[in-house]
Amino acid sequence: QVQLMESGGGLVQPGGSLRLSCEASRSIFAFNAMDWYRQAPGKERELVAAIIRGGRINYADSVKGRFTISRDNAKNTVYLQMNSLKPEDTAVYYCHYNAKVWGVSSYADYWGQGTQVTVSS
Repeated sequence: QVQLMESGGGLVQPGGSLRLSCEASRSIFAFNAMDWYRQAPGKERELVAAIIRGGRINYADSVKGRFTISRDNAKNTVYLQMNSLKPEDTAVYYCHYNAKVWGVSSYADYWGQGTQVTVSS
């Protein structure tokens, strides 16, 4: 089993920045996608940013130019750098891997526990 441990959420003023981290408890052998989702109160969970196998990166239109997703293979960690934050970015942010770990023959979906990001003055 793989656990994804998120950190970096908190309260920030509009225009501020935060960096979220998502570390896997085991080494990733291969992946189809590593991404960040968010869910605001009363809304459906939405994809924010994704790294797709082969290196392609996708962003939701609402965060393009403000958020950057990246990964550190050596640390089994994916990051989400969030700049120019707006109140509408307030949500619980979840990391997600569709990946294969050493010792497991198939791909599986893994989710973090979620971290709260609140943008407010």
